[in-house]
Amino acid sequence: MYAIIRTGGKQYKVQAGDILQVDKLEQKLGAEFDINEILMVGGESTHVGQPLVKGAKVTVVVTKQAKTRKQIVFKKKRRQGYRKFATHRQEFTELFVKAITSPDGKVAKTDESAKVVDVDAVRAEKAQARVTARKERAENKGTAEVVKKAAKKVAKKKVAKKAAKKTAKKATKSGAKKKAAKKTSKKA
Repeated sequence: MYAIIRTGGKQYKVQAGDILQVDKLEQKLGAEFDINEILMVGGESTHVGQPLVKGAKVTVVVTKQAKTRKQIVFKKKRRQGYRKFATHRQEFTELFVKAITSPDGKVAKTDESAKVVDVDAVRAEKAQARVTARKERAENKGTAEVVKKAAKKVAKKKVAKKAAKKTAKKATKSGAKKKAAKKTSKKA
């Protein structure tokens, strides 16, 4: 069974178990209420309203109250030096369709349950998680700096040892060349 409902000046086709976003309704989060503006009920038997179907109702649960993504509003008139830039976020209410009741008493229910999401609480939890992560990084930064300094000291020692070995090799090579040069000069 399906129904066509009207809310916020718009029409929506719904079935039991559907989730839909409508313009903001003044209802509390998790509230269950009936929508009585039913334009049509379809299924085995069809009921068309003139303009509304009497005795039909759709039971819904408010699962979310939030704002949509940011929309860019840009206005411009060419060659007039007129440009306006703004953004807009539309408020909406997310509804879970729990049941549809037709005028002849038939009811279509869903086995699923509504998952209510408190957007403000989720946002607060994420902010708190960011703060704790920042504190942990700050605490670990002190220990990380000590480790980095120790690593730099070890690296400097290794570089110094390599440099000492290179100079020792050069010294032995140049010494061998001098000895060879002396031997050749003595022979001549």
